Amino acid sequence: MDDDYTSLRKHIEKIVQLTDEEFAFVSKHFNFEKFKKKETLFTGGDPVKYVYFVLSGLLKLFYTDKEAKEHIVSFAMEDWWETDFQAYYTESNALLTLECLEDTRVLRLSLEDFEKLCNGLQKMERFFLKKSIAGHIGSERRILSFLTLGAKDRYEQLLAKSPSLMQRIPKSLLASYLGVSRETLSRLIS
Repeated sequence: MDDDYTSLRKHIEKIVQLTDEEFAFVSKHFNFEKFKKKETLFTGGDPVKYVYFVLSGLLKLFYTDKEAKEHIVSFAMEDWWETDFQAYYTESNALLTLECLEDTRVLRLSLEDFEKLCNGLQKMERFFLKKSIAGHIGSERRILSFLTLGAKDRYEQLLAKSPSLMQRIPKSLLASYLGVSRETLSRLIS
């Protein structure tokens, strides 16, 4: 369990440095949880109580449309944060579903603890601001890639950005994330 919190500290300290006392304050706001492959952390329509820091494993965040088709919003692996951010911050029900693609270990943070953490330690407010900005930039890039790039370029962009992730995602999910058919993906890869 201590290794889990060491991972969190290393992650935070890529942005802000913490004393041992500050990290003790930070760590008491997080709770450890394990999930099995195919288990959901929340489903569309559920309240979203936590943001998750991924210690190990792989998650898929997706939207299910009226025809029951899944639209993958993102994947999250080690050292990534994931939730339905709109539902989390507005304390509303999820539009999205978060599911494990592998057995997954996380540290979770409630909105109440998030606010206590930011109010109690300005460094953490700065940390979360930097992470939010990076996430916003990533979302803009993904939207722009759908508006301006072809399927092959989107595939190559993802391969360059996250090569280790690409090896962990089944081809059917990769195709869905890229917005192409499985057949089109097979042509892109070969």
